[in-house]
Amino acid sequence: VQLQASGGGLVQAGGSLRLSCAASGRTLSIYDMGWFRQALRKDREFVAGITWGGGMTKYVDSVKGRFTISRNNAENTVYLQMNGLKPEDTAVYYCAAVRAGLGLPLIRNLYDYWGQGTQVTVSS
Repeated sequence: VQLQASGGGLVQAGGSLRLSCAASGRTLSIYDMGWFRQALRKDREFVAGITWGGGMTKYVDSVKGRFTISRNNAENTVYLQMNGLKPEDTAVYYCAAVRAGLGLPLIRNLYDYWGQGTQVTVSS
């Protein structure tokens, strides 16, 4: 599976962005999907995840109520809608795929495939 993340950019605090993760090479419908982010000089952290059918989602506490993960398996795409952005959301955002059934793990090493990352910068 090849993953291509897009949609990042520069936005003012309080603004919104929608990230997309398009897959090719294999259907995404057998994978649970996650979004991670890595800020400068920090570890890559789990942000949000969604199960293969969209029936369950998971979010890190710092984005709950502001970010929404969704997917369209027919289009082989996963989205991350980010509202109410804060400067501390500034990071490179990565999408990742993991075989369904692990319960949306927070541990990056459990994910099988990664996109290349897209930069999100939130100015104050």
